[in-house]
Amino acid sequence: MSNPERPDSVTAIDILLHPDDIMLEHARAVNARLIDAYPDGFTLDAAHQPHITMLQRFVGTADLDKVYAASEIVLASENPATWTLRAVKHYYIPSGPIGVAGIVVEPTEDLLRLQQRLIDVTAPYTVAVGTAAAFVSAQDGRDIQESLIQYVSNFVPDSSGDKFNPHVSTGVGTPAYLDEILAEPFEVFTFSPAGAAIYQLGTFGTAQKELKALPLTR
Repeated sequence: MSNPERPDSVTAIDILLHPDDIMLEHARAVNARLIDAYPDGFTLDAAHQPHITMLQRFVGTADLDKVYAASEIVLASENPATWTLRAVKHYYIPSGPIGVAGIVVEPTEDLLRLQQRLIDVTAPYTVAVGTAAAFVSAQDGRDIQESLIQYVSNFVPDSSGDKFNPHVSTGVGTPAYLDEILAEPFEVFTFSPAGAAIYQLGTFGTAQKELKALPLTR
């Protein structure tokens, strides 16, 4: 097990599902609107992959290969590429003067079961707390929000099981503008997972650096 006192010994990870082109088209359309209204936000691109977070954790860096192997076994047995998921509404999480926006995915028994299995298999490698050094940063940790560190630390008690809010992040904006988007009618649509991966997290909780691709088969 890694020594959590060493800054490089802990990695903030996101075990995630990549959505198919249907969801990508919707997410990028919202992202373009948000960038127009708030240019300091992030663009969905190779460094900010649209995704559905299944689990965020601090894990020992030396144990990453074990995390990859355990997660791959779970995903292979669940076969998420065969699932049909429903996108049901917009939402955002306030973060100081801005909000982090997303498209909410209806929780299903399949998603909840997959999440719990991932929690179980990664538990032996989990580190309770981390620092900004566990994230991908372009500013020596200054772009890593304290609220993000707490979010990852508390993900399992606060964002799993009955509290799980599966979603695809679409960008950031001012609360006033995001409230306008929430007031608009939302046309429910269906999509499927197209892939899975484990990423290292970056600013705003974005999936910034791919650590391990976990292929899905139909």
